[in-house]
Amino acid sequence: MSSNIKKIQYDTLKHLLPARERQAHKGDFGHVLVIGGNKGFGGAALMAAMSAARSGAGLVSVATHICYTSAMLARCPELMVTAINNSDDLVDALAPATAVLLGPGLGQDEWGQGCLRGALSALAEHPRPLVLDADALNQISLGEYQEFLAHKELLVLTPHPGEAARLLNTSTREVQDDREAAATRLQAQYGGTVVLKGAGSLVCSEQHGRIQLEQCIHGNPGMASGGMGDVLAGVIVGLIAQGLEPVDAARLATCVHAKAGDIQAAAHGQRGMLATDLINDIRHLLNP
Repeated sequence: MSSNIKKIQYDTLKHLLPARERQAHKGDFGHVLVIGGNKGFGGAALMAAMSAARSGAGLVSVATHICYTSAMLARCPELMVTAINNSDDLVDALAPATAVLLGPGLGQDEWGQGCLRGALSALAEHPRPLVLDADALNQISLGEYQEFLAHKELLVLTPHPGEAARLLNTSTREVQDDREAAATRLQAQYGGTVVLKGAGSLVCSEQHGRIQLEQCIHGNPGMASGGMGDVLAGVIVGLIAQGLEPVDAARLATCVHAKAGDIQAAAHGQRGMLATDLINDIRHLLNP
């Protein structure tokens, strides 16, 4: 790892989220919309939405496949869950959102493609901060939707190494052999802020005309389990909804998420750690 990479950690970033005013109300902390949860993948959208809520977003909505609306409400009744059947449903769901997460459990079938196309088209007309994760990244890697990503300053991409490889038209091994170069290439090609997940997650952004590459010092191998990325994406969009700039939300969320994993590993061991195990620790860490 190059010596010019800035190390980032929870203790030096926790100040980014200010204390709340006593007279604050839910409208002060944004409205997150999570778009995803295709057949067979409802848990991804649910975990992302719960993480956004636990990170402090004032309101959290989920636009998902009709087969998951009841289950999501049963698990977390604080969520506002909308069944998406067509692009008109998605436009209505997007209207009140102040920050959007697109991709957890989205899939790449006709339903998933329709959600991606509809969301990106609507956001191109009425821009808001957008976090792209999972199958949203896989679909964009095909090269059909990049023209919609014009508002780079509002964009956060959160690929794992396999998704990064598809976005760069290379192999996962090449990404892992030089993660710094991969993160830098992703930022140059797609813009915005890139979080390249993995051991020593990297945050790459453009600051004052220069590329800034930062590495999270927290995290452990116990976090190598399904759903961890969904939780991270939910925290990022939840922090953006509360007013953080996308790059600061990505930095803080990456460190808080990894630190929560370390807390779980210290308390219970690495093996058997689940993504949802982190959510309460994330809440505590965001209330220092």
